Amino acid sequence: MAEIIPFRGALYNTQEVSGEDVVAPPYDIITPEYKEHLYSKSPYNIVRIDFGKELENDSEADNKYTRAAAYLNSWLESKILLSSKNPAFYVYGVDYRIKDQTKRLRGLFALVKIEELGKGSIYPHECTHSKPKADRLSVIRACNGNISPIFSLYNSPERKASEVIEQTMRTDSPYIEAKDADGAVHRLWIIEDKRAIEIIKNDISGRSVFIADGHHRYETALEFQKEMKFKGEGGIMKAEKGENNLHPSSFVLHPYDYVLMFLANISDEGLTILPAHRLVKNVPDNTLSILSKHFDMETILPSTMEEKLFKHEHAIGFFQRGDKQQYLLHYRDEDIKDIHPALRALDVTVLHELIFNRLLKVTDIEYEMDIKETMERVNKGLYDAAFFLNPTRVKDVERVAISSVRMPPKSTYFYPKLLTGMVIYKFSG
Repeated sequence: MAEIIPFRGALYNTQEVSGEDVVAPPYDIITPEYKEHLYSKSPYNIVRIDFGKELENDSEADNKYTRAAAYLNSWLESKILLSSKNPAFYVYGVDYRIKDQTKRLRGLFALVKIEELGKGSIYPHECTHSKPKADRLSVIRACNGNISPIFSLYNSPERKASEVIEQTMRTDSPYIEAKDADGAVHRLWIIEDKRAIEIIKNDISGRSVFIADGHHRYETALEFQKEMKFKGEGGIMKAEKGENNLHPSSFVLHPYDYVLMFLANISDEGLTILPAHRLVKNVPDNTLSILSKHFDMETILPSTMEEKLFKHEHAIGFFQRGDKQQYLLHYRDEDIKDIHPALRALDVTVLHELIFNRLLKVTDIEYEMDIKETMERVNKGLYDAAFFLNPTRVKDVERVAISSVRMPPKSTYFYPKLLTGMVIYKFSG
């Protein structure tokens, strides 16, 4: 049963800094150029902790991780970051525009008790790579806490927690506010009221939690928990004396048994999943011939790819360098019956398991969200071909996750991205 609790988060001191100057996008979408921009915005920007620069003279004793710890401790000591006085849930709302629609993503930051994936109520839906996990583990070790949250979903048709969240957003002033590079406005509210906290806990605790974005961070938190238990460090939590940042009513012995999550209700409006298109190199010269043996091929005009693709529940777009035509691939459902039923119906599974792995033997894959940019990279000769996908649906994420199987990497791109730095979970302090 998933367990959530409030906590005493570390928040930027809004009397000293502007929210817009100190928060940052998730580490995995920050380009080198944008990292420089974030560094220049403020000496207190969270990127210095969560995704700092590597320097030429870095050593085991002085590197981006040791500097991250030094920044965090210094900012806490100088009151640039303030620890909440009371355990709280932190309401988070994002007003954004997508395809000429105005939408609002809403949910809350909470601590969720860590469970072995597939053995409890927390479910992943995507495969992960090892390199990002090594980096995230080094950040946790250095900072002794969670700097960036995991984006997760739960489903509560009763919407009791959602009602508290919406009431808070309507009646209270936000603690901090920031606009991201896409123009979306992110706001944070603090809920310390004990009755409201209990309503939220009773509504969400015990429900299944589905990781939407942040699989690397969750698996890293799990690894860190195992590492700390193996070392026998951390000690018994002294909740009654307030010597930790967990809720004092918790019976958990160690702060690292919890991880920072943003939780959004599937039953609310506001969630958006964008597709991640695939760019590939070294495809065979007879790719069209190979694909035609397994797909019905529909020829379309290049300018209509997005429109045509969206009209089909199941279709994959294809564009090869040097070809004036583009194609929709309609799968005949005959070649991947050995794949788990929860995955078999997904276009992204057909693309990776059948087209990439079995037919074309593709291993070099890049990802791009913008369909026009994807086509432009092929036209410039940077890639040999592109494959286009419709967005994965939330119900597919839920079905796959609860079946304890995983989609290929980058099967989902939840939008908008959560900002790092709105609230931090420090294991002690």
